[in-house]
Amino acid sequence: MQFYVARRLLLMIPTLLGVTFIVFVMVRAVPGDVIDLLTGDFGAASEETKEALRKEYQLDDNIVVQYVKWIGRVVRFDFGNSILSDRTVISELKSRLPVTLELGILAIICSLCIALPVGIMSAIRQDTAWDYAGRSFAIGLLAIPGFWVGIILITMAGRYFTWGVPPKDYIAFTDNPLGNLRMMIVPSMILGAGLSGSVMRFTRSAMLETLRQDYIRTAWAKGLRERRVIISHALRNALIPVVTVVGLQLPILVGGTVLIETVYSIPGMGRYYVSSVSSLDYPVVQAVNVIVAVVVVFVNLGVDLTYSILDPRIRYS
Repeated sequence: MQFYVARRLLLMIPTLLGVTFIVFVMVRAVPGDVIDLLTGDFGAASEETKEALRKEYQLDDNIVVQYVKWIGRVVRFDFGNSILSDRTVISELKSRLPVTLELGILAIICSLCIALPVGIMSAIRQDTAWDYAGRSFAIGLLAIPGFWVGIILITMAGRYFTWGVPPKDYIAFTDNPLGNLRMMIVPSMILGAGLSGSVMRFTRSAMLETLRQDYIRTAWAKGLRERRVIISHALRNALIPVVTVVGLQLPILVGGTVLIETVYSIPGMGRYYVSSVSSLDYPVVQAVNVIVAVVVVFVNLGVDLTYSILDPRIRYS
């Protein structure tokens, strides 16, 4: 197990280097000049002023030299300063990262609370009204965009109900846990509902395959209760592909947080990322992509290690 984890950690290095280089190049390929935005006069500043700013923010070297210098600072956890605010990127993200993590974790919890019961019920009641309703529900969740649901709820909230309306000021979890959860539950449910459609369909398929196995028929023949057969024997073995799908949904979840945070004015990392892209704030965009890439690769490693917990027959060497 230790050798497998060490090997996976080493393989993460070229993956992260490739992701960071692609992002580094793509950010600089966006039309526009951040120096013109910084001076605020649409390019009317003198060339001497522009060159001084480019040298100050280390934008005067070629792109390879810029990348090597930047990656050298990143390994020391130094993402530089924001070009617009002149504050360190770490300080800018320190207050926003926990907000996005909370939204993502709540969305995954909401997704599993919806997907697992409906998927299990559809499998054990195959080709019944429960099954048809569950499959239709899953397709509906996949077809409806989450940001559209959020906009509709906000639009209708002022006329028909009061819940789901974005608050004027963000309530931190440390200041008022109950108020924070009340504010985050609707965005989390909208974000999680979109993810639950795929998880629901995979849960149903995995359960159907597992329920046809010989050891499940043996459990039924021994006279075990339905709950024990489904939960203890079938569900645990069916969770392996479901866990894989949940891990693969993480990049989609990150994209969803960007939209939901923008719609609900949540001061998280996704909303900050959108504003940084539009203002060509290179250090912030690069730092956010590095953090997301690191989280994704470590979650995928955690998913692989979870297999051996769910199925003791799986061993890594």
